[in-house]
Amino acid sequence: MMSAAAGYAGVFDLAVVGAGIVGLGQALAAARRGKRVVVIDREAEVNAASVRNFGFITVTGQAAGETWRRARLSRDIWAEVAAQAGIAIAHQGLVVLARRPEAYAVLQAFAATEMGSACTLLGPAEAGRRFPDVTPKTLSGALFSPHELRVESRTAVPRLAAWLDETLGVRFLRRTLVKDIDLPRIATTSGVIEAEAAVVCPGDDFLSLYPDRLAGFDLTRCRLQMLRVAPPEAGWRLPAGVMSDLSLVRYPGYAALPEAAALLPRLQAEQAEHLAAGIHLIVVQDADGALVVGDSHHYAATPSPFSAEAVDDLILEECAAALGRRTGPVLERWSGTYAKAPDRDALIDRPAEGVRIVVVTSGTGASTAFALGEEVSAELFGAGVMAMGEG
Repeated sequence: MMSAAAGYAGVFDLAVVGAGIVGLGQALAAARRGKRVVVIDREAEVNAASVRNFGFITVTGQAAGETWRRARLSRDIWAEVAAQAGIAIAHQGLVVLARRPEAYAVLQAFAATEMGSACTLLGPAEAGRRFPDVTPKTLSGALFSPHELRVESRTAVPRLAAWLDETLGVRFLRRTLVKDIDLPRIATTSGVIEAEAAVVCPGDDFLSLYPDRLAGFDLTRCRLQMLRVAPPEAGWRLPAGVMSDLSLVRYPGYAALPEAAALLPRLQAEQAEHLAAGIHLIVVQDADGALVVGDSHHYAATPSPFSAEAVDDLILEECAAALGRRTGPVLERWSGTYAKAPDRDALIDRPAEGVRIVVVTSGTGASTAFALGEEVSAELFGAGVMAMGEG
């Protein structure tokens, strides 16, 4: 990979600022169209939100309309790219466990929508037969979605970048800061490069480039706590990703349903601490058997760097209740931050001719980044949104 701007002679068609999953999605879409692409990032390797997550490409439960559509397209692109790039799919599908009758009513309503048309609604006995290793003490029913894919972000995102470099000719400038963009010139700490277009993917950095533009979106930052824990016993495997009742009042695809209004007061009465900490449960499993469990949500312009043990305890408590068993010891703890907007799941801004700013503002980067890349490349380079296999 490139280490200096002088490593490439000529003009790029596209410069992408930011090598997280959103930036890589932009690079992928342009490279599939035969464009010469350079990706510029200040870090030596990816270490922010793109690897501090579940690696869970989530379709079911996303906000109806644009976000759900983007998640479906991104899932399809992930499936094809993973096979080509040698990225393992750790597991597929999602099981949403409804412990309370009010939660099951939400799942029933969701199953009746367009977004639930390919999902399977299960009563408690059928859910127990189908998923015998997930046995909450009380279960009103479950929803199984076949759509979701799970990759291990820590290895998948670097492998994706390497594949873009090796196979599609995308160049990478690491440990390089972009100081100014005045197309075709882009001033960086590694020198000046030239590009016909630029896409800035700043994550939750709202000040380095185009701060006046980003200020207009009322952005803040969300901090989450996550854990990696040993499985309940050796050889125990999840049937798919797992969510629980708390997810049904947080994920917009469920929470917007009228039935969720009846679930919320019961959760407020029984799990007020969980709601106050912004906890909803996702459990996924690594190839080595360890579980990735989370997460919480706290909002601030400058998130606290200090993790609260009490919040981790609440997350693990919900995990044990949903799985019907306690996990093994905690292996790792970490926090992550991402951009959050009050009125949208992602933003695409146009600060200058040929320049786009792309920010996922809902924590759905892994689930929607590839579709956002397609939308922006279609706008900048034409040819419309491409289906996989067309590049």
